[in-house]
Amino acid sequence: MAGLTEATCVPCRGGVPTLTDAEIPALQPQVPDWKVAEVGGVPRIQREFTFPDFRTAMAFAVRVGELAEREGHHPDIHLSWGKVRVETWTHKISGLHQNDFILAAKIDALPRG
Repeated sequence: MAGLTEATCVPCRGGVPTLTDAEIPALQPQVPDWKVAEVGGVPRIQREFTFPDFRTAMAFAVRVGELAEREGHHPDIHLSWGKVRVETWTHKISGLHQNDFILAAKIDALPRG
């Protein structure tokens, strides 16, 4: 799929299949800094962003939250001094969906300063 940042997250109401083990590696090159992890049996993608101080990290976390609201797809955002860790998966299906990769690509495109 070309251009994840050009796509829009679609509402996921459950009942749709999660991405397959073959589909995930096809999307990962578009978000190379995001890693697949499994937490409590649920796969997700996550990335940690680093910043020179708390204020800059907090401002970035707010931008991520605003983007999530626009997309209607909400990640877990973990804020600490100089760091923001973002985890995304589709809660309704307990796994990964194309929306997670769209959101990740759009987060990567956000200003960091």
